[in-house]
Amino acid sequence: MYLGLDLGTSGVKALLIDAGQTVIGSGHASLDVSRPHPGWSEQNPAEWIRACEEAIAELKASHPEQLAAVKGIGLSGQMHGAT
Repeated sequence: MYLGLDLGTSGVKALLIDAGQTVIGSGHASLDVSRPHPGWSEQNPAEWIRACEEAIAELKASHPEQLAAVKGIGLSGQMHGAT
């Protein structure tokens, strides 16, 4: 089993796949963008962690045995993150 995490501007997606690249399950958690001033966009990196934990918890609730068998984790993230 393998876990893929995609950190986007509006959310985190988690995907659980097997060795044959068959999708076993997925999870998602939303992220907010703060715009404190005109032309500014920011995100709190702590929210990325919270969203990852939430998306993985969704997978754990639906596929606990498969998630426990994860052998590797792949990460991707948005370009020009709003930090």
